[in-house]
Amino acid sequence: MSYVNGRDVLPPGLLEELQSYIQGELLYIPKRAEERVRWGENSGSRQEIAARNEEIFCKHRSGCSVNELQKRYHLSEESIRKIISKMRLAVNS
Repeated sequence: MSYVNGRDVLPPGLLEELQSYIQGELLYIPKRAEERVRWGENSGSRQEIAARNEEIFCKHRSGCSVNELQKRYHLSEESIRKIISKMRLAVNS
């Protein structure tokens, strides 16, 4: 996130109004809800994790035990079981 000087982007009247609330501080102005992207969409992490989870589910269906998957993917037993459960629900719906 880069720093933008309010003097460069805000109309003078709005700048003066904001200065009555805050001066000389950094202010974060969030994007509108409809313009936000979900976690990992810009970096590709969301797709990578989805592919990994699908791989875990397929390996489990092919006979890999939860213990083997834990060791292979360095995840907890609970995480592996959650992934399998969520993928099973997605396939059956």
